Amino acid sequence: MNPIPSLRLAALALLLGLAIPAPAQRLTVTTQPQTPEQAVRELYDLVTFPAGTTPDWDKVRSLFIPEAVIVLRTSREATTVFSVDGFVADFVRFIEQAKVEQTGFAEKIIRMKPMVFGDMAQFLVLYEVSIPGTDFPPQQGVDNFSLIRKDGQWKIAAITNEVPAEGRPLPEVLRE
Repeated sequence: MNPIPSLRLAALALLLGLAIPAPAQRLTVTTQPQTPEQAVRELYDLVTFPAGTTPDWDKVRSLFIPEAVIVLRTSREATTVFSVDGFVADFVRFIEQAKVEQTGFAEKIIRMKPMVFGDMAQFLVLYEVSIPGTDFPPQQGVDNFSLIRKDGQWKIAAITNEVPAEGRPLPEVLRE
């Protein structure tokens, strides 16, 4: 009997076994986004997760330049400035405190308005966040992304965030 076909079958079985995720794991993309829109969409995809899982934080970090700044609305009156690691740490605290690992978390893009010029891009994103299976009603927010193409890859340089409220309606450009 020729061992080559058996080895090939064993190798194929191993590769297929590695490609099929075990329950409660998250698949992640291993290549960098080729367009700024892909980078923005991938961030939302990565921070959205089903019950029993959590985001791939290394992949989240890989979407940003090391010096990136994230400014989030943290209350009606306050914003907080984060580094990428600070953003990840704050999100991990939220997951633990709100126990969303048990419920999952969803943040989806409703609308995007892009502007790309050379090696820079700006995306205004209307998103909706929800915690499945809870009484927490879906909430909308607006993220403003600044991206750069660095070494041939699109990376997030900054995100600023605002939440619509009375006296602070959605910007006209993001309305239907």
